[in-house]
Amino acid sequence: MVFPIQIPSDAPFNAEQRAWLNDFLSKALASGNQAAAPSGPTVPVTVVYGSQTGTAEGLAKKLVKTLKKGNFEPEIHDMATYDRARLAKERNLLIITSTYGDGEPPDTATDLHAWLMSDAAPRLEGVAYSVLALGDSGYPDFCKCGIEFDTRLSGLGANRIFSRIDVDVDPDAPYAEWSAGVLAKLAPAGAAIPANESAVESVEEGYSKNNPYPAAVVENRNLNGPGDKQTHQIALSLEGSGLVYEVGDALGVYPLNPVGVVDEIIANLPFKAGTVPAPDGSEVALRDALIQHYDIGSLNKSIIQKWQAKSGSPFLRSLVAADDKKAYDEFCWGRELIDLVIDHPADFSDGEDFLSVLKKLQPRLYSIASSPRAHPGEVHLCVGIVRYHSYGRDRGGICSTFLADRVTGDVKPRVYIHGNNAFRLPADGDTDVIMVGPGTGIAPFRAFLEERKATAAKGKNWLFFGNPHQATDFLYQNEIEGYIADGTLAKFDVAWSRDQKEKLYVQHLMLQNGAELWSWLNDGAAFYVCGDASRMAKDVDQALHKVAEAHGKLTAEDAAAFISKMKKEKRYQRDVY
Repeated sequence: MVFPIQIPSDAPFNAEQRAWLNDFLSKALASGNQAAAPSGPTVPVTVVYGSQTGTAEGLAKKLVKTLKKGNFEPEIHDMATYDRARLAKERNLLIITSTYGDGEPPDTATDLHAWLMSDAAPRLEGVAYSVLALGDSGYPDFCKCGIEFDTRLSGLGANRIFSRIDVDVDPDAPYAEWSAGVLAKLAPAGAAIPANESAVESVEEGYSKNNPYPAAVVENRNLNGPGDKQTHQIALSLEGSGLVYEVGDALGVYPLNPVGVVDEIIANLPFKAGTVPAPDGSEVALRDALIQHYDIGSLNKSIIQKWQAKSGSPFLRSLVAADDKKAYDEFCWGRELIDLVIDHPADFSDGEDFLSVLKKLQPRLYSIASSPRAHPGEVHLCVGIVRYHSYGRDRGGICSTFLADRVTGDVKPRVYIHGNNAFRLPADGDTDVIMVGPGTGIAPFRAFLEERKATAAKGKNWLFFGNPHQATDFLYQNEIEGYIADGTLAKFDVAWSRDQKEKLYVQHLMLQNGAELWSWLNDGAAFYVCGDASRMAKDVDQALHKVAEAHGKLTAEDAAAFISKMKKEKRYQRDVY
């Protein structure tokens, strides 16, 4: 059974677009719920996705499911395995891709992206296409990968059949608009348009992203020694939830904003706080909306522009007029919504007008740090607690401080499982595994080691770990020492970056162990990286290339080809953020 839904009022469309889309979806639902026989020849459609954490892959599969209900002949391909020789022969090409790090393609999209941007790419006059770009406007290069695919395909002569849509974190409404528009363009004349999978909601059973589970916290302790640094081991009970996960998956956590900051915001607004529409359409108090549903912890260009339109601030007016990326970044760093409210007052008529400039509060994804075999009924996280002081205020990461400070009494984190098929242990337990996870990047590798021990995997395990100081930052020390003692860990190399004059990082240890590292890789070992995308993951990747060149006696080109082959074989996987 299916039920129609309306595009939410806070979706990023104007009134005319929303009205058209709701009308289109209603008609599509009416026609798509009928099992009408296709008429005329089927329309070939190739869906290609580039996914880092699984979201783009999930949307691509949803789209193919919809296409199969209509007069279409769909194929789906991961960019990592897509045969680029067929690109110029495609009739209808739909691309769904994320962007990660500093505007980079997902790992699965790297080779296709580089080839398409090169002089080797063919002319594509016969190809019709459209792009759905996933991103987060909180990062500087918002949706850059999708934008580059879209621009390059057009530049090579392909025909854009529906305008690219850029998704800001939450894909539901943008995906509905994009897929509905694409279906309308591709459907044969007179053929029924299949009901869009995002235009209906199946009756969900169990807990999910749209119906998160309130999980009781059974452990919450700091893994660091004495000092300011906090890295919490957080164990949550899943008993009775029906939620299941695999090692490599992530846990989505919906945080609550700090009450004190919300009260200060409300006290400084130019109107009396009343009730406002919540994202689900219900009416709630403005205070509850700001605590539970809207992002008050980050600023970006879009919010500044919207705020300036309501504010008389000369500074914001000059900032928006200059439209300088560096100036935006410098202003937003270390500031939050409360700074705009107090330092650059704006004239909002009521709560709904005020909320119109804000983004919905999004769940945070944390790499799961436990194996369900080792901890039945529980899921564990390894969370670095972010705290800092800027512009006269003590501040912190919204979700990390929520888990550390505000999960008390009856407050339970609302959670769901986010599957990540792009970060999985080898199916063959005899395969050797190399793991590089400094800091909280150790989280999934704790899970990997628990799983490898629980399944009696015969392959060897090698862990590279790093943190500033051995005395205070040796996360899971007792467990790691136990794995070394019982042979679960064949090799353990650790970089204490600040315990000597020269800074030492995991990539340096890789180079120092280059000969043995190459031997493992050349013998078929799987290589995993988790942690910071902007620096660490890049440095580790460069070190991997150097090891292949120095100890594999490969040219730079051959080393790149070897590592590219590892990615395609899923022997090189990254969980980076």
